[in-house]
Amino acid sequence: MYKEEYIEKAEAALLHTYNRYPVVLDRGDGVYLFDTDGKKYLDFGAGIAVFALGYHYKGLDEAVKNQVDKLIHTSNLFYSVPAMDAAEKLKEASGMDRVFFTNSGTEAIEGAIKLARKYAWMKDGGHDHEIIAMRHSFHGRSMGALSVTGNDHYQEPFKPMIGGVKFADFNDLDSVKALVSDKTCAVIMETLQGEGGIYPAEREFVQGLRTLCDENDILLILDEIQCGMGRTGKMFCFQHYGIKPDIMTVAKALGCGMPVGAFLCTDKAASMGPGDHGTTYGGNPLVCAAAAKVLDIFQEDGIVQHAGTMGQILYEKLEEVKNESPLVTAHRGMGLMQGLEVTCPPSVIITKALEKGLILLSAGTNVIRFVPPLIITEEHINAMAEILKQCLAECEKEAV
Repeated sequence: MYKEEYIEKAEAALLHTYNRYPVVLDRGDGVYLFDTDGKKYLDFGAGIAVFALGYHYKGLDEAVKNQVDKLIHTSNLFYSVPAMDAAEKLKEASGMDRVFFTNSGTEAIEGAIKLARKYAWMKDGGHDHEIIAMRHSFHGRSMGALSVTGNDHYQEPFKPMIGGVKFADFNDLDSVKALVSDKTCAVIMETLQGEGGIYPAEREFVQGLRTLCDENDILLILDEIQCGMGRTGKMFCFQHYGIKPDIMTVAKALGCGMPVGAFLCTDKAASMGPGDHGTTYGGNPLVCAAAAKVLDIFQEDGIVQHAGTMGQILYEKLEEVKNESPLVTAHRGMGLMQGLEVTCPPSVIITKALEKGLILLSAGTNVIRFVPPLIITEEHINAMAEILKQCLAECEKEAV
């Protein structure tokens, strides 16, 4: 079957909620993807920051295959060894106390919201508690996660949202303080904003929020779904700031392609009990076997340290790109989660890059996002930069 036939069948069968690029991906190897025509692509998107270990990393595939032969699903009415194993390793990596496994990042956000509201309800029995979220944030597309997503574009067709959510300005502590009241039960934010345009939290802001929450018995929820799991050069982004959240969400690279997420909390915030929350598939033996193996590989193979080193090399290379191209107006990010702000539509650059065998992503309305597998090398970074420079040069000529 030809590529065009695959695309035609997909468009006839799938709900059109994505504007897909005309590429039918078929297989992966290391940091490369191949389409059904056999064309090779250097992957700097990693399935939207999911494939931290690239494709077919030694040991991970085997762990998943072995679990398939043993047991895939049991329900959470029973214990399973992979779930206990993955939870213990995730606790150790994060310093948190309790884990609830979900199927996705969005579901992890839903659980975090419920955890915060139950915590407040247990204190005073009220139902009018409020959550402070950040403008330009992104936490997911289910109704709860969408309600704390600070972008009206995503919310508008689905209003009304769940109530009791107020929005402050990211990296502006005074704007948060202005919204705090005796009804505030939580503050939620991405430690490094992703979809909003790759904006890292400032140290003073994060530490100030931690103090503010402690002083008012408010829970601090950090969304590390995209920026966690080694991507910024620490296992979790919050570890750069010398603080710890009360609740944290994680997904994407946790399973490196297997559908698993989690929300974690301290003992203080562990407010939910039997009947308060549940999931049929969440934390089943198959996905937890993958998560446990991913956490082992991260520790044994020095993945986080490598990501930190490559992040510095990527930063220097993107600074070079910025200085050479008048179309690039800003560069920001941490580790292997960085962005270039451009004056031409990111989709134009991404399309040109695809034609040259490079996969890139966008963020916000004018940012090219770089979230490659954490196993990339300097050679891969240099190859990406050369293609990117060519694409920017072509855009510059076309704009004349």
